[in-house]
Amino acid sequence: MKFTTKRNKMSKILVAMSGGVDSTVTAYKLKEAGHDIQGVYMRLHNDEKSHEENIRKVKKVSEFLGIQYHVLDIRDRFNEFVYMPFVKKYEQGMTPNPCALCNRNIKFGALIDFAKELGMDKLATGHYVQVVDGFIKEAVDKSKDQSYFLANVKKENLDFVTFPLGEMYKEDVKKFASTISVLEEFATQKESSEICFVDTTYIDVLKKHIDTQKPGHVLNTKGEVVGEHKGYMHYTIGKRKGFSVKGALSPHYVISTNPKTNEIVVGEKQDLETQCFVAEDTNMFITETEFECSVKIRYRSPKSPCHVTIRDNKAEVSLKEPLQALAAGQMAVFYDGARVIGSAWIVK
Repeated sequence: MKFTTKRNKMSKILVAMSGGVDSTVTAYKLKEAGHDIQGVYMRLHNDEKSHEENIRKVKKVSEFLGIQYHVLDIRDRFNEFVYMPFVKKYEQGMTPNPCALCNRNIKFGALIDFAKELGMDKLATGHYVQVVDGFIKEAVDKSKDQSYFLANVKKENLDFVTFPLGEMYKEDVKKFASTISVLEEFATQKESSEICFVDTTYIDVLKKHIDTQKPGHVLNTKGEVVGEHKGYMHYTIGKRKGFSVKGALSPHYVISTNPKTNEIVVGEKQDLETQCFVAEDTNMFITETEFECSVKIRYRSPKSPCHVTIRDNKAEVSLKEPLQALAAGQMAVFYDGARVIGSAWIVK
């Protein structure tokens, strides 16, 4: 299988390398295209066993490509901007989005700063996404598209990044890696988990910092006590298991949590529907303050048509059709077709 790349003007590019197949093929592709590249591996958490194995792979690829690689320890910054906010959001009864925070503050924040310190022209990663005319655009491979998670990246940083896999399909990336003996192990290895510091469940992470085992009352939409639960942090919006509802004849879902009283409110499926919501801390790529677009309220949710008004750094979103299981703490991402035009953090 021939792996072709466009040969453009040579640039000095720093490649974020994780030890996975995507970043490995990204480095190979850029090297083959004639660019002057260096690799960088980031220590973000304290799982030394994981770091040891990943660095082994990064070293193997770097030696194969004949490039220099760096190991960047930014655990303190990751802890401040990603890990502890993750814990605090759950403590506040919200559902956090650590990957979006990491992309803004670490991968396309601290790592861009490091690339500039090295005198590089660009930062490349193995994300499945495109940047076209200063806008984030969905990847060709819609099943792997990561535009949702990059929607909070600062607009001014987009000119400094490049995503070689944005026009490729994951299947072809893995096939290519399998044709080169040195890269063969990358093609067959298990995909990494979505949240790098969560090995099992998010509750296991929270237990290190907070007492999560706090039994409390389950309320219905009228405010009546109808059951018991094992602690509000165990429940995200839309969950339907792990709590009791006396006399329930149909499935019940969590529709809200109250960290102050350690209570959760449950209802039937229609009670999860939302027609409008507010999101704060907007990160917009357009200047319009009122517009029609589509919105995603979770990574895997479909796009929904809506009307958006931006006022005082907040987005007031009116949906054309109701959505279910809107969760405070998640990110609302606004799309114009395949193009991301902004994002904001859901509050209510």
